[in-house]
Amino acid sequence: MRIVITGGCGFLGRRVAIRLLEQGSGLGPVDELVLFDNAAPALPLPEDRRLRLITGDIADRDTVRRLIAPGTDAVFHLAAVVSGQAEADTDLGYRVNLDGTRAVLDACRALGQTDPKPPRLVFASSLAVYGGALPAAVGDDTALYPQTSYGTQKALGELLVNDYSRKGFVDGRALRLPTVVVRPGRPNRAASTFASSMIREPLAGQDAVCPVTPETVMALASPRRIVDGLVHALGLPGAAFGASRSLQLPGFSVAVGEMAAALRRAGGAAAAAHLSWQPDPLIQAIVSGWPRALATPRAEALGFGRDRDIDEVVRFFIEDDLPLQRQFAG
Repeated sequence: MRIVITGGCGFLGRRVAIRLLEQGSGLGPVDELVLFDNAAPALPLPEDRRLRLITGDIADRDTVRRLIAPGTDAVFHLAAVVSGQAEADTDLGYRVNLDGTRAVLDACRALGQTDPKPPRLVFASSLAVYGGALPAAVGDDTALYPQTSYGTQKALGELLVNDYSRKGFVDGRALRLPTVVVRPGRPNRAASTFASSMIREPLAGQDAVCPVTPETVMALASPRRIVDGLVHALGLPGAAFGASRSLQLPGFSVAVGEMAAALRRAGGAAAAAHLSWQPDPLIQAIVSGWPRALATPRAEALGFGRDRDIDEVVRFFIEDDLPLQRQFAG
C-alpha cells in the first residue's frame, strides 16, 4: 500500500506517519509512505526504508500530480496555512488552502484513468467552518457560516471532497478537528496557539501569555485522539459516512481557567508562575466566536473516541512531548 501525507513533516503529519509505520493503516501493510511538505522536517523521523520525503509547493499542480502517482492507495491532506496567517495574507491562504486542495483532489481524480478504484482521501477541516449565532453544541448538521478566510477555505474544501466523492473521483472523508492541545514546538500564527502555549511553555520552564479570559470555553482534543481519528477514518468504508462525507470529530469542553488549573496540578506553583494574563481583544473576539461544545453522535457511532478531560490531555503531553520540548526550548 502506498500512502501520501501532505503536510507530512508538520505536527500532525509526522504523528500520523509514525502511527502508520508502527501499526499499519487498517487497510493492509504500508509498503511506501510519502511525506510531502514545503520544508524539511524540524523534528526527527524514524529510520525506515518505507519512508520517502518530498519537498515542494502544494499548489503546484504538476508537482502534486507527480506526488500522487499511479499506485497511490490513500492520501491524508493535512497541508494548510494556519488561521491567523490565512487571515493576514488572503492570497496565500487561498493559494494553499483552496488551490492546494483542488490540486490534491484533481491528482486523485486523475488516478481513475489508470486505477479503477479511487484512492481514499482524509481531509483535515476545522471548527472554523462554523460561525455566527451558534447552537449550544455544533455538529454535522450545523450550518457552515465561517467568519474568517481560513474557515471559508476549509468549508470550500469540505464541499469539494463531498462533490468529488459523489462523482466517484475520490473516496473522501472530511474531518472537522477540534482545537488540538497540547501542540509541541513553538507558537504559530493560529488564533488558538495560546491554548497550547499556556501549558507547553510553563511545563518547559518558559513564560507564556494567555490573551483571553479564564471564563472563555473551548472545545479541545489531544494530539493522540486526533491521530487516532485520522487513521480510524482511513479504515472506514466510504459507505459508512452516508450522504455526507463531512464529520465533526468528538472533543470536550473546558474553560481556559480550568486549563490553567490543570497546569498547576501537573507542574506545581513553579510552572503556574510562568503563566500571565494579558487580554487581547482581537484574539478574544475570534475565540469567543468558536463553538463551546460539540455534538458528535454520528462520529461516536462510527467508533471515534474523545479525551476524558484536560488533566488527561496534559498527561499525554508530558508523556509524549515534554522531554523533547525541553530540549527544543533549551
